Amino acid sequence: MAKPLTDSEKRKQISVRGIAGLGDVAEVRKSFNRHLHFTLVKDRNVATPRDYFFALAHTVRDHLVGRWIRTQQHYYERDPKRIYYLSLEFYMGRTLQNTMVNLGLQNACDEAIYQLGLDLEELEEIEEDAGLGNGGLGRLAACFLDSMATLGLAAYGYGIRYEFGIFNQKIVNGWQVEEADDWLRYGNPWEKARPEYMLPVHFYGRVEHTPEGVRWLDTQVVLAMPYDTPVPGYKNNTVNTMRLWSAKAPNDFKLHDFNVGGYIEAVLDRNLAENISRVLYPNDNFFEGKELRLKQEYFVVAATLQDIIRRFKSSKFGCRDPVRTCFESFPDKVAIQLNDTHPALAIPELMRILVDVEKVDWDKAWEITKNTCAYTNHTVLPEALERWPVSMFEKLLPRHLEIIYAINQRHLDHVASLFPGDVDRLRRMSVIEEGDCKRINMAHLCVIGSHAVNGVARIHSEIVKQSVFKDFYELEPEKFQNKTNGITPRRWLLLCNPGLADTIVEKIGEGFLTDLSQLRKLLPFASDEALIRDVAKAKQENKLKFSAFLEKEYRVRINPSSMFDVHVKRIHEYKRQLLNCLHIITLYNRIKKDPAKAFVPRTVMIGGKAAPGYHMAKMIIKLVTSISDVVNHDPIVGDRLKVIFLENYRVSLAEKVIPAADLSQQISTAGTEASGTGNMKFMLNGALTIGTMDGANVEMAEEAGAENLFIFGLQVEDIEALDQKGYHAQEYYDRLPELRQAVDQISSGFFSPKEPDCFKDVVNMLMNHDRFKVFADYEAYMACQAQVDQLYQNPKEWTKKVIKNIACSGKFSSDRTITEYARDIWGVEPCDLQIPPPNLPKD
Repeated sequence: MAKPLTDSEKRKQISVRGIAGLGDVAEVRKSFNRHLHFTLVKDRNVATPRDYFFALAHTVRDHLVGRWIRTQQHYYERDPKRIYYLSLEFYMGRTLQNTMVNLGLQNACDEAIYQLGLDLEELEEIEEDAGLGNGGLGRLAACFLDSMATLGLAAYGYGIRYEFGIFNQKIVNGWQVEEADDWLRYGNPWEKARPEYMLPVHFYGRVEHTPEGVRWLDTQVVLAMPYDTPVPGYKNNTVNTMRLWSAKAPNDFKLHDFNVGGYIEAVLDRNLAENISRVLYPNDNFFEGKELRLKQEYFVVAATLQDIIRRFKSSKFGCRDPVRTCFESFPDKVAIQLNDTHPALAIPELMRILVDVEKVDWDKAWEITKNTCAYTNHTVLPEALERWPVSMFEKLLPRHLEIIYAINQRHLDHVASLFPGDVDRLRRMSVIEEGDCKRINMAHLCVIGSHAVNGVARIHSEIVKQSVFKDFYELEPEKFQNKTNGITPRRWLLLCNPGLADTIVEKIGEGFLTDLSQLRKLLPFASDEALIRDVAKAKQENKLKFSAFLEKEYRVRINPSSMFDVHVKRIHEYKRQLLNCLHIITLYNRIKKDPAKAFVPRTVMIGGKAAPGYHMAKMIIKLVTSISDVVNHDPIVGDRLKVIFLENYRVSLAEKVIPAADLSQQISTAGTEASGTGNMKFMLNGALTIGTMDGANVEMAEEAGAENLFIFGLQVEDIEALDQKGYHAQEYYDRLPELRQAVDQISSGFFSPKEPDCFKDVVNMLMNHDRFKVFADYEAYMACQAQVDQLYQNPKEWTKKVIKNIACSGKFSSDRTITEYARDIWGVEPCDLQIPPPNLPKD
């Protein structure tokens, strides 16, 4: 088979990567050599690949700095309304290639590095992922930062600089083992520490009410040290800022306690304060009420709000009066978006600052707070909702507890005035949940304290209004909105799939990169022979390249002409990786039953991390690896079916596997996946979707036509009806022989001969308490997969559907999503004005 083109060979042909002018190339080479020289002067004589990576990263960073300074200067002079995106997670991945793409430097760097006898792709592989997120929510924040910069919004991402991000996943004997992600070990070339903006954050202490006002006293102080990372827009010379806070103990930490001779112990105890930013909590869609996590949530909020208010006060039009107590205009100059309830403490913290510190009266302060904050809901799963014990608040944040009580009292008084005597409604709508352990419902706090509440796909926003926040919707229907998620086409097409991007550019030009709806221009070419050939060729090259990667990294040989059937996302019962497993086992049994029959060859790839404490998710990984051991070593099966667990799934691996996928699995139980964004990445990269009517799948089917996706299974209404009637797994087990055979094999130890009852918990869950109704969709899923097989045997018809999907994926750009947030929630207009580059005068 022909050797696939390397990405750098492809890039050379692609105009959108920036023309590699001789001057640019020479300049990059010169800068690279200078950086390399200073690296080596300090340390060694011989350069390692890592030295080359850092030299290149610093070279590219040099091109950012002038634009970064000029952008911030531009905002200071114009004083636009500023957008603050608050998130406990920013799942950024690698930065080098994205920066080159957005600055239009990729070809120049490629050529310069090539002339120096190096390989750009090899250098790119040295960079660590910034894995400061778990999955969808954290990656959404990263896409949003890219879009906000590209749309020229004066936006800031605020979060925590975790010393250890999401764990690295190793598979040992088929089980997940976690390893700490020491991503900063070699340093981070993209961040700039800003000690001059260090701020104090207070914990514990007591509250004193005096005639002069309220004071929070005897607190413990932790310092928040900001680290800034530049966020470049796509070829518009805008560079925004992501500011991540790191916890630092003050120098007198514990030294004023009269522990004579306890100096050494006191210095060692600095770790206790600094633990706040040590590690990302690795839970996706699950609430674990740990005090350290509550500290993290308050830490990011308290530091960020001080920063926001400092910037508001010092801005040219922020305040006319000398004492700076006029906060009337605050909501006209500041928008705070809460990414889920994790930064919900922004609401009581802003109230505390306005009322206690700035002496604004309560009602005015509440109006300002509500008009400033907006809340995005990301899940309807009850186990994911944050419900903090009141006792923990009382100890850690006593003043905030008082403020929350006061907010709740006024809220309940209002509800009672509208619904006299409806005590059950008051109980349902309270921020405080009564019971053996009194708890604070953070979602209720967010809804009450925000002027806008949004879900992340149309179906999810409807569920939010009709069930999760039904009472609140009846009270203030105008507050509730939908903002369907999106992804950045720069990283998720141009960067990860240069072959396909080039094919599209040849047909319709490059305007789609900043206006993805232009992909509709491909529709008239859906049956164009040349385009069908080019799209299929781009996919085949991506598959060859990924096959080579798998062989190199995992020593697995796969058939590159097989269907690449890909299911990558966090491991969770609601995402139903188990339904995929049942399909694989059934396929295996069919091949064994009739080995002479023709089967459509498949390589099934499943990847994703399980939260370390989530037993069932870890069992699901063990089941996949066990099925893989049996299937892959059965000579009768040959290369008609291969099962691969993709170890350590992360952003940089997604960028490799998604462009190579033929089939995208999006098979959550209807009504459980709020949106999904992986589904959009696969659609944009030329995979077809097999999925339920859940999350954004619904809108994908609407955009492309349901006939161009493989839609199956119960819908939300059917699930509700089944809940009413009662779901009985046994009925499906008794009625469907292939399902019964598969379940019996899992149960009997066919896939775990050395430990026959290894999967008893899995089978017991499926048979007796499966909240996500895997068996109820098995039959429809099998039938749908048969349709997939049938179409895959007709490559031309398959590729026509691929082209239609790509052409209809324009809605799912995060540029569109952010434009809607800007207009409907933040009250700002995106602008396509280019800031002049640093080498030109301002006007």
